Amino acid sequence: MATTPEKPLVIVTRKLPDAIETRLGELFETRLNESDEPMSQSQLANAMREADVLVPTVTDRIDGRLMAQAGDKLRLIAQFGTGVDNIDVESAIARGITVTNTPSVLTEDTADMTMALILSVPRRLVEGVDYLQERAATWSGWSPTWMLGRRIGGKKLGILGMGRIGQAVARRAKAFGLEIHYHNRNAVNAAVEEELGATYWESLDRMLGEVDILSINCPHTPATYHLLNSRRLKLMKPEAYIVNTARGEVIDENALVRALENNQIAGAGLDVFEQEPAVNPALINHRKVVLLPHMGSATIEGRLEMGEKVLINIRTWVDGHKPPDRVIPAIL
Repeated sequence: MATTPEKPLVIVTRKLPDAIETRLGELFETRLNESDEPMSQSQLANAMREADVLVPTVTDRIDGRLMAQAGDKLRLIAQFGTGVDNIDVESAIARGITVTNTPSVLTEDTADMTMALILSVPRRLVEGVDYLQERAATWSGWSPTWMLGRRIGGKKLGILGMGRIGQAVARRAKAFGLEIHYHNRNAVNAAVEEELGATYWESLDRMLGEVDILSINCPHTPATYHLLNSRRLKLMKPEAYIVNTARGEVIDENALVRALENNQIAGAGLDVFEQEPAVNPALINHRKVVLLPHMGSATIEGRLEMGEKVLINIRTWVDGHKPPDRVIPAIL
Protein backbone atom coordinates (compact mmCIF):
# COMPACT_ATOMS: atom_id res chain seq x y z
CA MET A 1 0.00 0.00 0.00
CA ALA A 2 1.29 3.45 -0.91
CA THR A 3 2.44 5.55 2.03
CA THR A 4 0.93 8.97 2.65
CA PRO A 5 3.41 11.70 1.64
CA GLU A 6 4.37 14.20 4.34
CA LYS A 7 3.56 17.14 2.07
CA PRO A 8 1.30 15.84 -0.71
CA LEU A 9 0.67 17.53 -4.02
CA VAL A 10 -2.86 18.93 -3.88
CA ILE A 11 -4.38 20.01 -7.21
CA VAL A 12 -7.44 22.27 -7.01
CA THR A 13 -9.67 22.38 -10.08
CA ARG A 14 -11.45 25.73 -9.50
CA LYS A 15 -10.79 29.06 -7.77
CA LEU A 16 -11.58 28.79 -4.05
CA PRO A 17 -11.91 31.57 -1.45
CA ASP A 18 -8.57 33.33 -0.91
CA ALA A 19 -8.33 32.31 2.75
CA ILE A 20 -8.74 28.64 1.84
CA GLU A 21 -6.20 28.77 -0.98
CA THR A 22 -3.69 30.50 1.32
CA ARG A 23 -4.09 27.81 3.97
CA LEU A 24 -3.78 25.03 1.38
CA GLY A 25 -0.51 26.59 0.20
CA GLU A 26 0.80 26.77 3.75
CA LEU A 27 0.03 23.15 4.55
CA PHE A 28 0.65 21.31 1.29
CA GLU A 29 2.36 21.53 -2.06
CA THR A 30 -0.56 23.10 -3.88
CA ARG A 31 -1.40 23.76 -7.52
CA LEU A 32 -4.27 26.22 -7.96
CA ASN A 33 -6.52 27.11 -10.88
CA GLU A 34 -6.06 30.88 -11.04
CA SER A 35 -8.26 31.27 -14.14
CA ASP A 36 -11.29 29.57 -12.51
CA GLU A 37 -12.16 28.08 -15.90
CA PRO A 38 -13.49 24.51 -15.61
CA MET A 39 -10.85 21.96 -16.47
CA SER A 40 -11.25 19.94 -19.64
CA GLN A 41 -11.35 16.15 -19.42
CA SER A 42 -7.76 16.09 -20.66
CA GLN A 43 -6.65 18.54 -17.97
CA LEU A 44 -8.49 16.55 -15.31
CA ALA A 45 -6.80 13.36 -16.48
CA ASN A 46 -3.38 15.01 -16.24
CA ALA A 47 -4.19 16.32 -12.77
CA MET A 48 -5.29 12.85 -11.62
CA ARG A 49 -2.05 11.34 -12.92
CA GLU A 50 0.09 13.86 -11.01
CA ALA A 51 -1.76 14.61 -7.77
CA ASP A 52 -1.72 12.91 -4.42
CA VAL A 53 -4.94 14.75 -3.61
CA LEU A 54 -7.47 16.15 -6.07
CA VAL A 55 -9.89 18.87 -4.94
CA PRO A 56 -12.68 18.93 -7.55
CA THR A 57 -16.08 20.62 -7.57
CA VAL A 58 -19.50 19.71 -8.95
CA THR A 59 -18.45 21.06 -12.36
CA ASP A 60 -15.88 18.27 -12.79
CA ARG A 61 -17.21 15.05 -14.29
CA ILE A 62 -15.02 12.25 -12.96
CA ASP A 63 -16.47 9.07 -14.40
CA GLY A 64 -15.10 5.53 -14.52
CA ARG A 65 -13.21 6.18 -17.77
CA LEU A 66 -11.39 9.11 -16.23
CA MET A 67 -10.83 7.25 -12.98
CA ALA A 68 -9.03 4.51 -14.92
CA GLN A 69 -6.43 7.11 -15.94
CA ALA A 70 -5.61 8.10 -12.36
CA GLY A 71 -1.99 7.76 -11.33
CA ASP A 72 -0.75 5.52 -8.56
CA LYS A 73 -0.12 8.58 -6.37
CA LEU A 74 -3.77 9.69 -6.24
CA ARG A 75 -5.26 8.46 -2.96
CA LEU A 76 -7.76 11.16 -1.98
CA ILE A 77 -10.45 13.06 -3.86
CA ALA A 78 -11.57 15.81 -1.49
CA GLN A 79 -14.67 17.20 -3.16
CA PHE A 80 -15.44 20.89 -2.58
CA GLY A 81 -19.19 20.33 -2.43
CA THR A 82 -21.89 18.27 -0.80
CA GLY A 83 -23.14 16.25 -3.76
CA VAL A 84 -20.86 13.66 -5.33
CA ASP A 85 -23.00 12.60 -8.29
CA ASN A 86 -20.23 13.98 -10.54
CA ILE A 87 -17.80 11.34 -9.22
CA ASP A 88 -17.81 7.59 -9.85
CA VAL A 89 -17.30 6.83 -6.17
CA GLU A 90 -17.43 3.05 -6.61
CA SER A 91 -14.61 3.14 -9.18
CA ALA A 92 -12.56 5.38 -6.90
CA ILE A 93 -12.91 3.06 -3.91
CA ALA A 94 -12.11 0.05 -6.08
CA ARG A 95 -8.80 1.76 -6.94
CA GLY A 96 -8.07 2.49 -3.27
CA ILE A 97 -8.93 6.18 -3.56
CA THR A 98 -10.84 7.75 -0.68
CA VAL A 99 -13.59 10.25 -1.60
CA THR A 100 -14.73 12.97 0.80
CA ASN A 101 -17.27 15.78 0.56
CA THR A 102 -18.44 18.78 2.62
CA PRO A 103 -21.82 17.84 4.11
CA SER A 104 -24.11 19.87 6.38
CA VAL A 105 -22.57 23.32 5.82
CA LEU A 106 -24.95 24.41 3.03
CA THR A 107 -28.26 23.35 4.54
CA GLU A 108 -29.44 26.74 5.76
CA ASP A 109 -28.18 28.67 2.72
CA THR A 110 -29.93 26.33 0.28
CA ALA A 111 -33.12 26.37 2.35
CA ASP A 112 -33.07 30.18 2.34
CA MET A 113 -32.84 30.24 -1.46
CA THR A 114 -35.57 27.63 -1.76
CA MET A 115 -37.85 29.77 0.37
CA ALA A 116 -36.97 32.82 -1.71
CA LEU A 117 -38.15 31.00 -4.85
CA ILE A 118 -41.27 29.74 -3.09
CA LEU A 119 -42.10 33.39 -2.44
CA SER A 120 -40.88 34.79 -5.75
CA VAL A 121 -42.62 32.56 -8.26
CA PRO A 122 -46.27 32.74 -7.07
CA ARG A 123 -45.96 36.48 -6.29
CA ARG A 124 -44.31 37.25 -9.66
CA LEU A 125 -41.49 39.21 -8.06
CA VAL A 126 -38.97 38.86 -10.87
CA GLU A 127 -41.60 39.70 -13.45
CA GLY A 128 -42.35 42.88 -11.51
CA VAL A 129 -38.68 43.83 -11.28
CA ASP A 130 -38.22 43.26 -15.02
CA TYR A 131 -41.25 45.38 -15.83
CA LEU A 132 -39.99 48.42 -13.93
CA GLN A 133 -36.45 48.07 -15.26
CA GLU A 134 -37.72 47.97 -18.83
CA ARG A 135 -40.77 50.27 -18.71
CA ALA A 136 -40.65 52.42 -15.58
CA ALA A 137 -41.14 55.58 -17.66
CA THR A 138 -44.48 54.36 -18.97
CA TRP A 139 -45.77 52.71 -15.79
CA SER A 140 -49.17 54.18 -14.95
CA GLY A 141 -49.10 53.19 -11.27
CA TRP A 142 -50.98 50.78 -9.03
CA SER A 143 -54.02 48.97 -10.36
CA PRO A 144 -56.37 46.62 -8.46
CA THR A 145 -56.21 43.91 -11.11
CA TRP A 146 -52.60 44.18 -12.32
CA MET A 147 -49.71 41.76 -11.58
CA LEU A 148 -51.88 39.49 -9.47
CA GLY A 149 -50.07 36.49 -8.01
CA ARG A 150 -51.02 33.77 -5.57
CA ARG A 151 -51.04 33.91 -1.76
CA ILE A 152 -48.83 31.22 -0.22
CA GLY A 153 -50.28 31.20 3.30
CA GLY A 154 -52.63 28.25 3.75
CA LYS A 155 -51.32 26.46 0.66
CA LYS A 156 -49.92 22.92 0.67
CA LEU A 157 -46.18 22.59 0.17
CA GLY A 158 -44.93 19.21 -1.02
CA ILE A 159 -41.28 18.48 -0.25
CA LEU A 160 -39.58 15.83 -2.37
CA GLY A 161 -36.70 14.65 -0.22
CA MET A 162 -36.99 15.24 3.53
CA GLY A 163 -33.32 15.24 4.48
CA ARG A 164 -31.50 18.09 6.20
CA ILE A 165 -32.34 20.64 3.53
CA GLY A 166 -35.93 19.46 3.12
CA GLN A 167 -36.50 19.78 6.86
CA ALA A 168 -34.91 23.25 6.91
CA VAL A 169 -37.23 24.30 4.08
CA ALA A 170 -40.21 22.88 6.00
CA ARG A 171 -39.35 24.95 9.10
CA ARG A 172 -39.23 28.14 7.06
CA ALA A 173 -42.38 27.29 5.13
CA LYS A 174 -44.32 26.49 8.29
CA ALA A 175 -43.53 29.98 9.60
CA PHE A 176 -45.12 31.40 6.42
CA GLY A 177 -48.31 29.47 7.06
CA LEU A 178 -47.77 26.68 4.54
CA GLU A 179 -49.09 23.19 5.24
CA ILE A 180 -46.22 20.69 5.03
CA HIS A 181 -46.44 17.46 3.06
CA TYR A 182 -43.50 15.30 2.00
CA HIS A 183 -42.39 12.23 0.10
CA ASN A 184 -39.24 10.38 1.10
CA ARG A 185 -37.91 6.84 0.87
CA ASN A 186 -39.03 6.49 4.48
CA ALA A 187 -41.00 8.61 6.92
CA VAL A 188 -38.87 10.85 9.13
CA ASN A 189 -38.76 10.59 12.90
CA ALA A 190 -42.16 11.06 14.53
CA ALA A 191 -40.82 13.93 16.62
CA VAL A 192 -39.72 15.77 13.47
CA GLU A 193 -43.11 15.17 11.86
CA GLU A 194 -44.83 16.57 14.94
CA GLU A 195 -42.55 19.62 15.08
CA LEU A 196 -43.23 20.44 11.43
CA GLY A 197 -46.85 19.33 11.36
CA ALA A 198 -45.79 17.30 8.33
CA THR A 199 -47.82 14.66 6.50
CA TYR A 200 -45.92 11.75 4.95
CA TRP A 201 -46.97 10.42 1.55
CA GLU A 202 -45.62 7.00 0.65
CA SER A 203 -46.91 7.57 -2.90
CA LEU A 204 -45.31 10.48 -4.74
CA ASP A 205 -48.03 10.33 -7.37
CA ARG A 206 -50.78 10.86 -4.81
CA MET A 207 -48.94 13.73 -3.14
CA LEU A 208 -48.39 15.54 -6.44
CA GLY A 209 -52.12 15.76 -7.03
CA GLU A 210 -52.67 17.44 -3.65
CA VAL A 211 -49.94 20.07 -3.27
CA ASP A 212 -49.93 23.67 -4.46
CA ILE A 213 -46.15 24.07 -4.46
CA LEU A 214 -43.56 21.32 -4.94
CA SER A 215 -40.02 21.80 -3.61
CA ILE A 216 -37.40 19.38 -4.94
CA ASN A 217 -34.74 18.69 -2.32
CA CYS A 218 -33.55 15.17 -3.14
CA PRO A 219 -30.13 14.18 -4.55
CA HIS A 220 -29.55 13.10 -8.13
CA THR A 221 -29.17 9.31 -8.26
CA PRO A 222 -30.15 6.73 -10.88
CA ALA A 223 -33.42 6.32 -8.96
CA THR A 224 -34.25 10.06 -9.04
CA TYR A 225 -33.27 10.76 -12.65
CA HIS A 226 -36.34 12.32 -14.34
CA LEU A 227 -38.36 11.46 -11.25
CA LEU A 228 -40.56 14.36 -12.24
CA ASN A 229 -41.45 13.26 -15.75
CA SER A 230 -44.28 14.04 -18.15
CA ARG A 231 -46.68 11.59 -16.52
CA ARG A 232 -46.12 12.98 -13.05
CA LEU A 233 -46.33 16.61 -14.16
CA LYS A 234 -49.80 15.86 -15.50
CA LEU A 235 -50.84 14.78 -12.00
CA MET A 236 -50.26 18.26 -10.59
CA LYS A 237 -52.84 21.01 -10.26
CA PRO A 238 -52.85 23.60 -13.06
CA GLU A 239 -52.36 26.31 -10.40
CA ALA A 240 -49.36 24.51 -8.81
CA TYR A 241 -45.73 25.65 -8.85
CA ILE A 242 -42.41 23.76 -8.86
CA VAL A 243 -39.18 24.91 -7.18
CA ASN A 244 -35.89 23.07 -7.69
CA THR A 245 -32.70 23.89 -5.76
CA ALA A 246 -31.39 20.29 -5.73
CA ARG A 247 -30.25 18.83 -9.06
CA GLY A 248 -31.55 19.60 -12.53
CA GLU A 249 -31.58 15.95 -13.61
CA VAL A 250 -34.48 15.21 -11.27
CA ILE A 251 -36.83 17.03 -13.68
CA ASP A 252 -37.36 16.13 -17.33
CA GLU A 253 -36.92 19.70 -18.57
CA ASN A 254 -38.53 19.14 -21.95
CA ALA A 255 -41.59 17.73 -20.18
CA LEU A 256 -41.54 20.76 -17.85
CA VAL A 257 -41.56 23.13 -20.82
CA ARG A 258 -44.53 21.31 -22.32
CA ALA A 259 -46.38 21.42 -18.99
CA LEU A 260 -45.82 25.18 -18.75
CA GLU A 261 -46.89 25.80 -22.35
CA ASN A 262 -50.00 23.64 -21.94
CA ASN A 263 -50.95 25.32 -18.65
CA GLN A 264 -50.64 22.03 -16.77
CA ILE A 265 -48.74 23.90 -14.05
CA ALA A 266 -48.64 27.61 -13.18
CA GLY A 267 -44.89 28.23 -12.97
CA ALA A 268 -41.45 27.14 -11.84
CA GLY A 269 -38.41 28.46 -9.99
CA LEU A 270 -35.15 26.77 -10.98
CA ASP A 271 -31.65 27.19 -9.55
CA VAL A 272 -30.29 24.06 -11.28
CA PHE A 273 -30.59 22.63 -14.79
CA GLU A 274 -30.56 19.25 -16.45
CA GLN A 275 -27.68 20.03 -18.85
CA GLU A 276 -25.91 22.57 -16.65
CA PRO A 277 -24.26 24.94 -17.45
CA ALA A 278 -26.43 24.88 -20.58
CA VAL A 279 -29.93 26.22 -19.96
CA ASN A 280 -32.86 24.96 -21.98
CA PRO A 281 -33.58 27.81 -24.45
CA ALA A 282 -37.33 27.33 -23.98
CA LEU A 283 -36.97 28.24 -20.30
CA ILE A 284 -34.99 31.44 -20.81
CA ASN A 285 -37.21 34.52 -20.52
CA HIS A 286 -40.28 32.32 -20.07
CA ARG A 287 -42.87 34.47 -18.32
CA LYS A 288 -43.83 31.66 -15.93
CA VAL A 289 -40.30 30.80 -14.85
CA VAL A 290 -37.74 32.30 -12.45
CA LEU A 291 -34.19 31.16 -13.27
CA LEU A 292 -31.12 31.50 -11.05
CA PRO A 293 -27.50 30.56 -11.93
CA HIS A 294 -26.99 27.76 -9.37
CA MET A 295 -26.53 30.18 -6.48
CA GLY A 296 -28.53 28.39 -3.78
CA SER A 297 -25.44 27.78 -1.65
CA ALA A 298 -23.55 30.90 -2.72
CA THR A 299 -22.77 32.67 0.54
CA ILE A 300 -19.35 33.77 1.73
CA GLU A 301 -19.86 31.94 5.01
CA GLY A 302 -20.89 28.73 3.29
CA ARG A 303 -17.95 28.67 0.90
CA LEU A 304 -15.48 29.26 3.74
CA GLU A 305 -17.04 26.45 5.78
CA MET A 306 -16.81 24.15 2.76
CA GLY A 307 -13.15 25.00 2.40
CA GLU A 308 -12.50 24.31 6.07
CA LYS A 309 -14.01 20.86 5.69
CA VAL A 310 -11.77 20.17 2.67
CA LEU A 311 -8.74 21.21 4.74
CA ILE A 312 -9.75 18.99 7.66
CA ASN A 313 -10.34 16.00 5.39
CA ILE A 314 -6.94 16.38 3.74
CA ARG A 315 -5.07 16.98 7.01
CA THR A 316 -6.71 13.99 8.65
CA TRP A 317 -5.74 11.80 5.70
CA VAL A 318 -2.14 13.10 5.77
CA ASP A 319 -1.98 12.25 9.47
CA GLY A 320 -2.86 8.66 8.62
CA HIS A 321 -6.44 8.70 9.87
CA LYS A 322 -9.79 8.23 8.15
CA PRO A 323 -11.18 11.61 7.04
CA PRO A 324 -14.41 12.56 8.85
CA ASP A 325 -16.41 13.13 5.67
CA ARG A 326 -15.70 9.93 3.74
CA VAL A 327 -18.32 9.05 1.14
CA ILE A 328 -19.37 5.43 1.48
CA PRO A 329 -21.83 4.15 -1.16
CA ALA A 330 -24.87 2.34 0.16
CA ILE A 331 -23.97 -0.76 -1.87
CA LEU A 332 -20.71 -1.22 0.06
